Amino acid sequence: MLTITELKQLLSAPKKIVITTHHKPDGDAMGSSLGLYAYLIQLGHHVKVITPTDYPEFLHWMPYNSEVLVFTEHLQESAKLVEEADLIFCLDFNSLSRINELGELVGKSSGYKIMIDHHLDPQDFDDFRHWSINACAAAQLVYDFIVNELNGAEYIDKYVATCLYTGIMTDSGSFRFPSATSEVYRIAADLIDLGAEHWRIHQLVYDNASENRLRFLGHCLSNKLTVIRAYNTAIITVTKEELNQFQIVTGETEGIVNYALSINGIKLAAFIVERPDRVKLSLRSMGDFPANEICSKYFNGGGHRNAAGGSSDGTLLEVVEKFKQILPEYKSQLLM
Repeated sequence: MLTITELKQLLSAPKKIVITTHHKPDGDAMGSSLGLYAYLIQLGHHVKVITPTDYPEFLHWMPYNSEVLVFTEHLQESAKLVEEADLIFCLDFNSLSRINELGELVGKSSGYKIMIDHHLDPQDFDDFRHWSINACAAAQLVYDFIVNELNGAEYIDKYVATCLYTGIMTDSGSFRFPSATSEVYRIAADLIDLGAEHWRIHQLVYDNASENRLRFLGHCLSNKLTVIRAYNTAIITVTKEELNQFQIVTGETEGIVNYALSINGIKLAAFIVERPDRVKLSLRSMGDFPANEICSKYFNGGGHRNAAGGSSDGTLLEVVEKFKQILPEYKSQLLM
């Protein structure tokens, strides 16, 4: 493993750098990636952000978004950049499987790999690790990495601040999750002082929905919501035909699970959607209930205690039935 002194030495002269993040990037993934990009280019490095897949249009307003390369749309260029990179920053993921086919290229690259992440059980593919499961977002760790590890606070301009604030805001649930500690609020205040327009960022992320998305949300809540009071659980299920019917694009299902969790008395919520390749689950929970345990134990996934995800090769009906059959195992925790 590299020491921080060795990493600083590497960064003391211009390098070829790739920044990547998990597939189907969310606000934290793009906020941390573009925030780090905005910092590194000020130091004279040659930097490219490569995402494994596309990402929601409501994040395309972010600073330097035009510099992002989507791997699935630029295979050869992306492969060349990864192969020639001196350093590869891996943000908001800790297993190469989380970046799909791009993971094989990153694993083979001779460039140093720097992991900045807050998920459980990191895979040992990195050369330097800035990691904590206590951070509310990867963007919080990027802030800490720049300020406290690299002593680069002077380089946090309004563009860096805007990106990092976006990451922290989205992954903390607009600062309402338990992970939004007093330290997180102090970092957010610092980023606002440095130029992040918090009101505008919130508007661009949360008040920027398509008409299709709103109609789809209404359909989910009116027709697809099942409440299981015996286990304080709510489930929303969606077929691939319904996704096509409402012309749902990347990112437009994000956050719908939270509506199920907002029902009075509900402790666990699931959004289960049939994608073209497999069935995906998003779980959210209240208090100490381990949503991540269910995902890691039964659905090939993981995440945080209150926000986790998984997938299955089974049919939508099979996955929903399996999820329901799991609930009795957690009955005492769900009824606490």
